[in-house]
Amino acid sequence: MSDILARNLDGKPVVGIDGTDFGTLYTITMDLESGALRDLVVDARGRASTGDTARADGDDRLQIPVSRVETVNDRIVIQSGE
Repeated sequence: MSDILARNLDGKPVVGIDGTDFGTLYTITMDLESGALRDLVVDARGRASTGDTARADGDDRLQIPVSRVETVNDRIVIQSGE
């Protein structure tokens, strides 16, 4: 995957490879000790359960592990949970 600046990701749609609309990217979290990216935090806009693809927080946002990112172009495509 080529380099992408974080500021270019703000507000991008996040979808599953099966077309599931998860919402829009709110922010990205990282591990402060290692510097590794951890989760995409997605504004879920009241969406229903996502199975084991994402964890919900108390602010109607989903936390999706960065390891699930498949591609990033005009939208962020993630692998579904299995």
